[in-house]
Amino acid sequence: MAQAKAKASNKKKDLGYLANLTKGFIKENPIFTFMLGLCPALAVTGTVETALGMGILVIFVLVSSNIVVSLIKGFIPPEVKIPSYIVIISTFVTIVGLLTEAYAPALHESLGIFIPLIVVNCLILGRAESFASKNNILNSAIDGLGMGLGFLGAMVLIGFFREFFATGALAYGVYLPLGVEGSIVNLEWYLLSIAVFSGPAGGFLVIGLLLGLFNGISIMKRNKKERERQKMIEEKKRIALERKRQKAMESAGGNA
Repeated sequence: MAQAKAKASNKKKDLGYLANLTKGFIKENPIFTFMLGLCPALAVTGTVETALGMGILVIFVLVSSNIVVSLIKGFIPPEVKIPSYIVIISTFVTIVGLLTEAYAPALHESLGIFIPLIVVNCLILGRAESFASKNNILNSAIDGLGMGLGFLGAMVLIGFFREFFATGALAYGVYLPLGVEGSIVNLEWYLLSIAVFSGPAGGFLVIGLLLGLFNGISIMKRNKKERERQKMIEEKKRIALERKRQKAMESAGGNA
């Protein structure tokens, strides 16, 4: 009995870790659900590589700051929580800025001011305040990784459409030190390429279209659940009425 309870507890814990990791992918996606981090989503998603680079930097800062905040949360006075979190986040932003400048100078130059602006990314500060300051180190690290991966996926998706529609190609090895340079896809569709997608207006357009798509899917799912719930309610009502009818018939038969 004790072993069964232990196994059930471990299984529940594993499911909890998995839910914590995957919640940021779609259900609580930072960009498409909470509308956080829209500044870099508009500014540095002109190509897949710059979007990928920014996503990787955010993951590092988010996971690291979550771990540190969770580790020292008991020692931070309530009056200085937010300034303390900002100091912690800015420390890791400085680290990733120096590492990027040393090992990926093209990416550092391309991202420019948006690397130090990671400090004020609402996603990172929000997770430190709402989650890491209230949970243990492991859960905080998993939360940071999951939300960071969700942010990375959204950034790459936006960058994919912007670069593809603007140039008709997906280049690689330009900003990240991948060891090779070339083109993943090159359709040579210059007559169809739309230069506006490489600018801020293209970012607004792509994000708006993707938000509309995901919101439409979410509404369809909610409507489906509501129809299923109404169907279940109607079925319960029908069963209850049938039971009442049977009882009335039995009572009438007994009186006769």
